[in-house]
Amino acid sequence: MRYSELVEVCEEIEATTKRLEMTDSLVKLFKKTPAELIDKVIYLIQGKIYPDFVGIKLGIAEKLAIKAISQAYGVDKNEVLRDFKRLGDLGTVAKELAAKRTQAVLASAPLTVERVHETLDEIARASGARSQEAKIGLLAGLLADATPKEAKFIVRTVTGKMRLGIADMTILDALAIAYTGEKENRKHIERAYNTSSDLGDVAKTLATSGLEGIKNYKIRVGRPIRMMLAQRLASADEILNKLGGEAACEWKYDGERIQIHKKGKEVILFSRRLENITEQYPDVCATVREHVQCNEAIIEGECVAVHPDTGELLPFQELMHRRRKYGVEDAAKKFPVSLFLFDVLYIDGEDLTQQEYIVRRKKLEEIVRCDERIRLTEMLRTSDLSEVERFFEHAIEAGCEGLILKALNGVYQAGARGWLWIKLKRSYQSKMVEPIDVVVVGAFHGRGRRSGSYGALLAAVYDKENDVFTTISKVGSGFKDEDLENLPKMLSPYEIEHVHPRVKSEIEADVWFTPSVVMEIIGDELTLSPVHTTAFGKIREGAGIAVRFPRFTGRWRFDKSPEDATTVEEIVEMYKSQLKKVE
Repeated sequence: MRYSELVEVCEEIEATTKRLEMTDSLVKLFKKTPAELIDKVIYLIQGKIYPDFVGIKLGIAEKLAIKAISQAYGVDKNEVLRDFKRLGDLGTVAKELAAKRTQAVLASAPLTVERVHETLDEIARASGARSQEAKIGLLAGLLADATPKEAKFIVRTVTGKMRLGIADMTILDALAIAYTGEKENRKHIERAYNTSSDLGDVAKTLATSGLEGIKNYKIRVGRPIRMMLAQRLASADEILNKLGGEAACEWKYDGERIQIHKKGKEVILFSRRLENITEQYPDVCATVREHVQCNEAIIEGECVAVHPDTGELLPFQELMHRRRKYGVEDAAKKFPVSLFLFDVLYIDGEDLTQQEYIVRRKKLEEIVRCDERIRLTEMLRTSDLSEVERFFEHAIEAGCEGLILKALNGVYQAGARGWLWIKLKRSYQSKMVEPIDVVVVGAFHGRGRRSGSYGALLAAVYDKENDVFTTISKVGSGFKDEDLENLPKMLSPYEIEHVHPRVKSEIEADVWFTPSVVMEIIGDELTLSPVHTTAFGKIREGAGIAVRFPRFTGRWRFDKSPEDATTVEEIVEMYKSQLKKVE
């Protein structure tokens, strides 16, 4: 399959912000894609060569890409750099230089999807003393044979800046239409995706085995299941009523959520964002090998920092000392952790995700041999409101964030934020006492002491119903000098020229970003706003909800994806709870 066919669709998608038009373009592409190549086409459309959990990254920084472009088109690196500063996009630089070259490419066959993917794979796997030169040479060779449009998207792919704004759900819609003729069949395809986190493999299964193959899609150890998320309500009474009068109450620990995959002696750990973090926690892997008594399992738990002398639970920030590539074993001794397990999704060939919570909990108890480093979450099954409230106070006293209340008969809703799990944290009063997680979508240039950095960030929450991000606040307080100095560098990989297609904003930022970085903020209260788009029109016509006097708590949530941020639904519930407290 010619790579140019994929590139033409990328051009169409880049030219629109309308999801239906994006879907139509993808359907057209998928229908002409050979079944054996659909996985590679899916990955390349996403700007990658494998699903994220595989952990194989292209590793081409802008500096290396500039050298490759220079080599491919026979121009000085400084000229490439000047063009980059002028255009702000290396892909467009490559496109212009490819169009200008005077020497015809002799005997070069058209680029194919196979060749592009294979070469990018070689680039990603190049290692050793001369790996940088190898990467540059491979990329330059690919660019030399590319048309201008192909060069643009090859460079954008290797630098991780595709700028297409395609959400996973859009791809799922397109797959359903292209291969089944019915968008309604997305639910079956989405279920397969939620249990594998691999859009390429799901697409290939659909293309080769049809809808029946998708309905029989199996969980496999080593492929992370997209994590189930909890809703949030303000009081134990509300939550019990929502769950039918009785619930399993579990302590909500202040740690890092981990999905554990065990097969024999092999243990793989995935973060909430489904990144492979196995190397960061060799002590956790050893504990799982020793204490999880079955051959194969997929288990979820919370990894919590503990005081090395007292065993006291420590705050989430202490875990950040474990986020490192070097000195891991020393860090494990200096900053030990305990594992609190709360769910099991798979044991020795049996998919448990459709089993009731109480069944899964019992099976988890059967396979885990507990000690001080690995145990099950504290849990209370009750219908008594006063018991829930006492249990909540115990959790807070022990250093937890609160409780998660779970429906006793609830299945595991992979990839969903449903009402089978509901968070109960510290009570909402007339003031906003609970932080929220927001996504950075824009920034405003600083003045005075903040000149050269950003004076404020434009923050948004996730609108799951419409799969977009809606603005809720401009955040300029709470940043340390170090934070302000690092902001431009930290956010530069996500900078784009215009508002992202998935961002709904009535405010014009100085700089726009692809929704990627999650931060924690708190404010005085939630209030109605005529300029912010969160829950616009849901409380009062012509108004959305905003955070009044917001401030950064100092906590970057790199463990969360943008879709894990606080949702519009949660914001509406928090706002209504505030009103009740005031009344």
